[in-house]
Amino acid sequence: MRSTTSLPRNPLRRLGWPAAVAALAVLALLIWRLSMPRPSEPSQQANDAVGAPPFPSGPPWYQGAADARFTLILYADLECPYCKSYYPELTAWVAQQRDIRLQWHHLPLAAHEPAASRLASLAECAGKSGGQQAYWKMITWLYLHTRGGGAGLPPDATPPGLNKTVRACLDSEWPATVIRSQVDQARQDGLQATPSLRVIDRYTDRSMVLTGPVQGDALLSALDLLAAPQAPAKSPEWSAGAAGDKPR
Repeated sequence: MRSTTSLPRNPLRRLGWPAAVAALAVLALLIWRLSMPRPSEPSQQANDAVGAPPFPSGPPWYQGAADARFTLILYADLECPYCKSYYPELTAWVAQQRDIRLQWHHLPLAAHEPAASRLASLAECAGKSGGQQAYWKMITWLYLHTRGGGAGLPPDATPPGLNKTVRACLDSEWPATVIRSQVDQARQDGLQATPSLRVIDRYTDRSMVLTGPVQGDALLSALDLLAAPQAPAKSPEWSAGAAGDKPR
């Protein structure tokens, strides 16, 4: 019969308390090291720190936190003068909120064609080439440089980032298909004016439509209403007409 050696019930007692404390410290250090993210798999915080995009390439195109509770969809025309003045105000407000992301939705108006769809195509192709950051950069540039009202860009205006990929995209049917699909969807939802907004609460699955350049205080009130335990049976439509602004 093979002899066996019995082990003490408490190995730490055999080591003595000073040695036991040292052993526990080493074990805790090993567990902590194992729990740290591996270099090949950086954490989300590390990705955000180096500027990694929080969303994949669109459409749809987003600004804001990927896990935001509320999505604010902006239905806009890149030739709309009201959108042109409202866009920087809205994006600045969204940037100050922690639980809201902004989504773009094309709604070029017939009165502003063909310039409105031409600018929308530029934005879509910029995004397809460079991702979310390039898309929003192009939107901002277009609003800064377009003459509005259907007049389009000045003859000497050259959009940034017109590489081969963007030019090939502009020569294809892809951007027109994307824009037409978004216009059809907006019409199905009963949206015809720009700027318009749809606020969606992904926790309660409720939404609300707001028309016109709605200010931040009114937007916060809409968020509170959507998040309330008892929401109205039919989501109301709010207008910015009281402020003297009329969407077009």
